[in-house]
Amino acid sequence: MAGATALVLLGGSIAPFLTPAVVRFEQDRTGVQDRTGFDAHGLDFVTDSLLADLVLWRGDFGVQMLNPEAQDVLSGPERAHMRDVRSVFTGFWILVLAGVAVLTVGFRRARGTEARAAAWQSVAGGARALAIFIIVAGVFAVFAFDAAFEVFHRLFFSAGTYTFDPATDRLVQLFPEQFWSEISIAVGIVVLIASLSTWWLARRRASGVAVAAA
Repeated sequence: MAGATALVLLGGSIAPFLTPAVVRFEQDRTGVQDRTGFDAHGLDFVTDSLLADLVLWRGDFGVQMLNPEAQDVLSGPERAHMRDVRSVFTGFWILVLAGVAVLTVGFRRARGTEARAAAWQSVAGGARALAIFIIVAGVFAVFAFDAAFEVFHRLFFSAGTYTFDPATDRLVQLFPEQFWSEISIAVGIVVLIASLSTWWLARRRASGVAVAAA
């Protein structure tokens, strides 16, 4: 149950950052309109379409510009990379749902006081482990974000499939490095708060069950 707890906390913390409002807020902070040349309406249209394809599998990342030529926003290699990203995300969300199932079944089976206390202790352990991991990863990312970003991509994507030119490629203009840096920091903070809160609550619940059983 500890691993399931970490997955659910991580998934719940990441989900809000996949919403159009949050993504557009960060795009405005990082000057994406200036990078792409899109007006606000065009940027909303393109971003919303890409997010829908990524999260909801609505399409194949073939969004086109709102102009008479109706040119594709992303090139072939960029669309291929987004398909790879979607596959990674899908695998992650399957694990998160599996974590929800494990926690649900685990607590339903924990009928006795000792079993319930053990279940809460396991939740506390998973939350604590995630908090420690986030702190360590956060320190590394703060001092070497480029290296951390590269390591992440090497773990999940084939070499040469995720390198694009900010001067010409729309994908990295829409989601520049500063965008990912700030989003990563925000996600890390949310995960850390959620993990520490869950750890504290789970420890209290475990102690409360133990005292009630005494």
